[in-house]
Amino acid sequence: MKLIVGLGNPGTKYASNRHNIGFMAVDRIAGDHGFSPWKTRFRGLASEGRLGDARVTLLKPQTFMNLSGQSVGEAMRYLKLTPGDVIVLHDELDLAPGKCRVKHGGGHAGHNGLRSIHQHIGPDYGRVRLGIGHPGDKDRVASYVLSDFAKADADWLDDLMRGLSDGAGGLAAGDGARFQNAVAARMQPARNSGTRSPAPKSAVPTVPAPGPAEPASLTDRLRQLTGRFRQP
Repeated sequence: MKLIVGLGNPGTKYASNRHNIGFMAVDRIAGDHGFSPWKTRFRGLASEGRLGDARVTLLKPQTFMNLSGQSVGEAMRYLKLTPGDVIVLHDELDLAPGKCRVKHGGGHAGHNGLRSIHQHIGPDYGRVRLGIGHPGDKDRVASYVLSDFAKADADWLDDLMRGLSDGAGGLAAGDGARFQNAVAARMQPARNSGTRSPAPKSAVPTVPAPGPAEPASLTDRLRQLTGRFRQP
């Protein structure tokens, strides 16, 4: 069994905050994968289901961010899990908006939710770092994370949530590469599908017309054009 935890603050006042991206992620996973309704357990809200072959409990601590460890520790002990069975999804200031990185263990980097979890279960748990960007000034961090996502963030945020849900089976199975690939496929669909936007006319090189003495075949002209595109 895996315990997948989304971090955030409870209540409608905070629902759309950047700090609540972890709650948003587990809500999307629960909805897309047919998990049970959320129930009050472990000082939080819990939902149960399966991701691939893995039994999973999703958890949203309702203790407020800086006491998240109380909920996570209680759930881990009740379910008879180890820290290695716990995966925490949280906002990350040091990643650009929409970026996603998986890691295991390490420090809390000043994140209040992670600091609390460290105090209750130690550092040896998995994390999914969800980039929200940095306001540029450390004095603005508190107001920034407790502010709602901007309207301009809606598209990439929705793509990220879809990608997290697509890759949830890989995450539960411990396959970080499969998980990251699923997220990347949603965030960069053009690159992954092999399609590219057509080049503007000004950027398309022209092919000189062949001289009358040596008419070029269609194959030769295509090779010449391909060679021009490959030039640095």
